[in-house]
Amino acid sequence: MLGISGFSPTFLVGLEAVRDTHGPRLATLPGRRLTSFAIVRFAEDGEWFADCPVILDFDGVRVEICHWKLDELSIGWNTIDTSAPITDWEWYELTPVWSGDDERLEAFAGQELREVALLEWRPSCYDLAYGTVAVEFVFDTGGFLIANALDENGIELGTPHPEFARHRLA
Repeated sequence: MLGISGFSPTFLVGLEAVRDTHGPRLATLPGRRLTSFAIVRFAEDGEWFADCPVILDFDGVRVEICHWKLDELSIGWNTIDTSAPITDWEWYELTPVWSGDDERLEAFAGQELREVALLEWRPSCYDLAYGTVAVEFVFDTGGFLIANALDENGIELGTPHPEFARHRLA
């Protein structure tokens, strides 16, 4: 999918589906260091292409997170080959490439992960994003979450918005 080698997403909807499928494995990540990460940028202008998965490597365990549509989330494990070129984009004027350059994530590189949680968007007034699921990663110096930014990934730093219901994974 998207010309990414090894990317074969299984999109899930809702907290229960994500927690049941990936919660136990996500819960094994605390205690590991964030050793690297990868996102897709365009070679010509360096802009992040947020439709592609965000890959986080925790001491050799790679988590591949991708939000799609308004409420779908895929989490993959050790399947994407970031050393392979992204193909089949000849029709587009920009060239997607893997990049390990992102100032938001660089701040956490080398740090030990303390906690992982699933966050469920539960605003006081219903909106299109109601019920979407984000994945939060907490370190000693703070944290970040990868959330649905309405049909693409969003990376947010710091304390999650108060209208997220937090579901810690143990």
